[in-house]
Amino acid sequence: MESNKRKAAVEDGDEHSLEGEGGLTSPVREPEAKRQKQTTSDDGPQGQPAQQASKPTPESDRPHNSRSAPPSGPGQAVVATGRAPRKWTDDYFRNLYIKDPSFKYLGQKDPDFAPFLDSKNQLDFNDPAAVMQLTKTLLKLDYGLKIDLPPDRLCPPVPNRHNYILWLSSLLSSSSYQSHPHSHPLSSNQKTISSRPIIGLDIGTGASAIYPLLGCIQHPSWSFIATDIDAHSLSFAQRNIHLNNLQDRITLLHRTPDQPLIPFDVDNNQRIDFTMCNPPFYSSPSDLLSSAAKKSRPPLTACTGAPVEMVCAGGEVAHISRMIDESLVLREKVTWYTSMVGKVTSLETVVERLRREKINNYAVTELVQGKQTKRWAVAWSFGGMRAGETEGRGVSGVWKKLLPPVVRMEVGVWKDSKEDKVGKVVERVKKTVEGLELMSWEWSGERMRGVGRARGNVWSRAWRRKREREMKAVKEGENKQEEEEEEEEEEEEEKGDGKGTKEEEECRLGFEVVIEVGKGGETKVVLLWREGHDQGMFESLWGYLQGKLKDI
Repeated sequence: MESNKRKAAVEDGDEHSLEGEGGLTSPVREPEAKRQKQTTSDDGPQGQPAQQASKPTPESDRPHNSRSAPPSGPGQAVVATGRAPRKWTDDYFRNLYIKDPSFKYLGQKDPDFAPFLDSKNQLDFNDPAAVMQLTKTLLKLDYGLKIDLPPDRLCPPVPNRHNYILWLSSLLSSSSYQSHPHSHPLSSNQKTISSRPIIGLDIGTGASAIYPLLGCIQHPSWSFIATDIDAHSLSFAQRNIHLNNLQDRITLLHRTPDQPLIPFDVDNNQRIDFTMCNPPFYSSPSDLLSSAAKKSRPPLTACTGAPVEMVCAGGEVAHISRMIDESLVLREKVTWYTSMVGKVTSLETVVERLRREKINNYAVTELVQGKQTKRWAVAWSFGGMRAGETEGRGVSGVWKKLLPPVVRMEVGVWKDSKEDKVGKVVERVKKTVEGLELMSWEWSGERMRGVGRARGNVWSRAWRRKREREMKAVKEGENKQEEEEEEEEEEEEEKGDGKGTKEEEECRLGFEVVIEVGKGGETKVVLLWREGHDQGMFESLWGYLQGKLKDI
């Protein structure tokens, strides 16, 4: 059981900045206006050569993660090398913090953590050094990561940061036709969205650089650009990247407050798959102190983060609004723009802004892991690929009004799931969809699902009548030459300006039909909205399929 102190800490949602070690001399890319020619230093942390900073830990010092390791390999050694062992599967990461960590176990496995526990194996969350060591211990045992943190910057709670990465991973997978098989790429030979190169942008990476570190460990194909306006934080971020041998996958950028949050001014040809951000919550120092005064714990011991990390004019709403402003210019140069949100009222304001800008392809979710403080996250995209139902509509309760359009609709349910009934449903679905004039249709009999793409409302009566008239005219040979000329003109228009393929320009609706056979004896047909911006067209297809299947 958690102590009352711990419960108060996590319910308040404060982050803690704790004691760490000294500075770092490794260079970080400076703002363009300040950047000067730098001499490369071979000295790493503590004056040691940089190569030595990332040497494998001696066998006797290696942590053993038997607390949450999967059954296939309990007790395997983990080394802080920035490369995930094969035992780390997708299921391992998704189950990692469903339950609160056992402090007793952590104390047994990490000698550095044990001194901070009392006689009842409880941790004092009002002690900054104790909270810092908890972060270090969790990263070491559960990720094989080693980090150093300064005493005057935020100390990130690992489960909360871990949850943001999990959601991003699901968001990318659900909004791709390459649906992932729910397994880590290292344990699967299937090529998925998780196995292709992914570039993320962490805006305000902080001293820990925790998001890039966690993302790179979970996904070997991910790399990051990480920015910050604070040179002191960046010096520690650089140290942590080198300690874990990830300098080839994480690039740090030193920005200034007047530069864009999304750094396309550095490399305009770069395409980014996602942005992520934990924006400053408070609008002013007085706002920060006022909020801390309402907590049950002393404000200055609860959080010792610097104002540069926690305060900006207008708070988190203004910071995210600035991201929206930049996204309206950059548009599809970034696939998904995302940010964490600390207050649900802020989330409401952000969603209202997105709707005013006619951005209907967005996602919202709650970030909850075990008993940790609840946070929210928002994402938006100018592309056509939709987030999945769970990833995009993950807010419950009265805040359902914030949700984006539904992307999953039940077409029909049949209680009798005998083999012949299931077969009839499958054949009717295939016959119905294959009879449509689609751009593409791929059916998997093994998975009982098919993916289709349509250039328009090809199931409507108006469309069918138009095609019937065209076919009749062709058969009768009327106006054949004129039709050929019109077709040539249409082909020229379809070629567009060379910025995309014909299918990319024409597809107005991408959908997936799934047949689910439940344990309770039900056969269910579900329609998923995978691509496009026209909600009415998706609902029209749902109604068409309902009509075709109702007499089974």
